Amino acid sequence: MKLKELRQAKGMTQADLARAVKASKPTVCMWESGARKPGLDYLLALADVLGCSVDVILGRNESSEQRDAS
Repeated sequence: MKLKELRQAKGMTQADLARAVKASKPTVCMWESGARKPGLDYLLALADVLGCSVDVILGRNESSEQRDAS
């Protein structure tokens, strides 16, 4: 997941992001480390706050043609 890079690109701390999506800082830390994954509601909120799609947060950058070829 690219959450840490996206957060840092917005100049946000983990605490800032946690407040913005109404989660705790330890939860954001676990998302960034891969220990936990955010649920759908959080993914949507993260996408809104970070100004990107859920696919970008999840690291799904390849095109559908590349996935179909695999």
